[in-house]
Amino acid sequence: MRFDVNCSILFTQLPLLERPAAAKAAGFDAVEFWWPFDTAVPGDKEVDAFVGAITDAGVRLVGLNFVDDIPEGGRGLVGRPGDVRRFRDNLDVAVGIAGRLGCRALNALYGNNGEPEPALENLALAARKAATIDAVVLVEALNVYESPSYPLVSVKAATDVIEAVGEPNVRFLCDLYHLARMGEDLAAALAHPLTGHVQIADNPGRGRPGTGSLPLAELLDGYDGWVGLEYKDPAPEFDWIKEFVT
Repeated sequence: MRFDVNCSILFTQLPLLERPAAAKAAGFDAVEFWWPFDTAVPGDKEVDAFVGAITDAGVRLVGLNFVDDIPEGGRGLVGRPGDVRRFRDNLDVAVGIAGRLGCRALNALYGNNGEPEPALENLALAARKAATIDAVVLVEALNVYESPSYPLVSVKAATDVIEAVGEPNVRFLCDLYHLARMGEDLAAALAHPLTGHVQIADNPGRGRPGTGSLPLAELLDGYDGWVGLEYKDPAPEFDWIKEFVT
């Protein structure tokens, strides 16, 4: 089993560009990020600094969000009619960063109050761009309690969108925390043929594994892909990993 650290939610006591090195110092070889910039199209210096922080730390970038507006309470732009241009302007930048860092998974959050027509068009465009670097585009289901305006709150809702897009490199981002909050069958979600990446946090609380009631070690037994650590922990420690390797 391979764990990577989501450096947009962990090590937040540090400046963003110092977090990849902190993940490496904690024993990890890979990281992932939500969109790490304030704008959809950051300047070259900002992009170079981000790429340099990851390469200098000696870690791999496993996953990256397209522009998502998470700091402002957003949940992506994919299905938002008023943000079509901003999302499409972001495609070359996000895919370019992923290509430079060998990242093969780009998360396209559907967006609060997202609508099908722009979403399907935007996902198809993103998939074709991602295919140029042999990457997949991920579609994620969230939970209705924390994201009440987000339309995709079940495995079926997300996979229906993926199938409607019709591109071969669009996959399901299986976040076990969000799915647990919605009462989904977690084992079935992990085994779904469209699952392309997994993220974890315990439930309730979205804390580190062992702080809630999810049998994460049991669920992930036999899974050999990357598992993103996307949980809240003000003072990250990773002793819980011993449970997964004994």
